[in-house]
Amino acid sequence: MAITKEKKKELISQFQRNKSDSGSPEVQISILTERINSLTNHLIDCPKDFQGQRGLLIMVSKRKKHLNYLREANIESYRRIVDNLNIRN
Repeated sequence: MAITKEKKKELISQFQRNKSDSGSPEVQISILTERINSLTNHLIDCPKDFQGQRGLLIMVSKRKKHLNYLREANIESYRRIVDNLNIRN
């Protein structure tokens, strides 16, 4: 369910704004998307994992808040990240 350090570093390097960036909305959205995809696959195998379902809803909510902020702040970046991560609007 958790993502590996290597995968997290790869996501950060792919979506960071500059060399030392690790907390921009783009990076946070990409990491949350990876965690959401992982947890969704887990919940397919274990449908009675209610704490996992709760965690999934919390992560989706956080990602939505980051996406709303990014859409207001920088629409080009928002469109790029939605296209790259195949996120539905």
